Amino acid sequence: MRVGVLTGGGDCPGLNAVIRAIVRKGVQEYAYDFVGFRDGWRGPLEGDTVPLDIPAVRGILPRGGTILGSSRTNPLKTENGVRRVKENLAKYEVDALVAIGGEDTLGVATTLSDEYGVPCVGVPKTIDNDLAATDYTFGFDTAVNIATEAIDRLHTTAESHMRVLVVEVMGRHAGWIALHSGLAGGANVILVPEQRFDVDQVCAWVESRFKIRYAPIVVIAEGAMPKDGDVVLKDGSLDSFGHVRLSGVGEWLAKEIESRTGKEARTTVLGHVQRGGTPSAFDRWLATRFGLHAIDAVRDRDFGKMVALRGTDIVRVPLAEATKQLKTVDPKLYAEAGVFFG
Repeated sequence: MRVGVLTGGGDCPGLNAVIRAIVRKGVQEYAYDFVGFRDGWRGPLEGDTVPLDIPAVRGILPRGGTILGSSRTNPLKTENGVRRVKENLAKYEVDALVAIGGEDTLGVATTLSDEYGVPCVGVPKTIDNDLAATDYTFGFDTAVNIATEAIDRLHTTAESHMRVLVVEVMGRHAGWIALHSGLAGGANVILVPEQRFDVDQVCAWVESRFKIRYAPIVVIAEGAMPKDGDVVLKDGSLDSFGHVRLSGVGEWLAKEIESRTGKEARTTVLGHVQRGGTPSAFDRWLATRFGLHAIDAVRDRDFGKMVALRGTDIVRVPLAEATKQLKTVDPKLYAEAGVFFG
């Protein structure tokens, strides 16, 4: 059997660990051949490949990013995209395809598998942790650790200058990174997309901290929205999956806080630093296990499935189930964090 592998969407720590596990087990135990497709769905769309064998994956476990490259290419929105993908899979004699990605990458895999008969197995990755059907996605733990360390560092400079520091983190329309890093970093306010926020209430929490001579830290997810406003965008452009570019709400909120309270406020946008660098031990562990179980699904010809973490077990779930809706922060979890606001 010859197996194709691709990594699509935004890069994140742990992608190389998945690739390594798939190839190592596939070659050593099943004697499979592998081909890597470059830059997400652009690879099978354009027939752009790289060799994948054990020497190619040696030493990549601790490396961030992806040796295959990534992109947000959507073959379903490309002229003759499905036909071109199927032709290139046939050209390279690919019997099965392992797609590693988030909701968009796996959404394409779902359509190709369910509607066009392309034998796909999915592996869930996203720092946003917003894929349904799995308890955690790899990349999330590393992003939370990076954000938490940044918050820890910002506490000291905030206290030195007695100013408000607003920390904007990623997550798109899910507040998992903000919630976890905000709690772990001792933030005084955490704002998530799932709960619209009242700017006056945020300002009241900020001022209550200054009364005890404590400089507040506000953690805000890039997709968070005020009660009387809408999502803040970098611009109005859309990617091939129809997504806008989020970011800017932290700067907007800092200006609002400063104008309403008279307190100096500054913004730190962590941005892509959350995606970069070496993966955490947990993400290496999870990504490796996902890879091992993904190649087992290929062996069993159990296509149209995604590997998922349930407790400590790796299970297989239908791709359609994993991509039908986003996993968002439960109001009860967010309410727990409210104890520390203000």
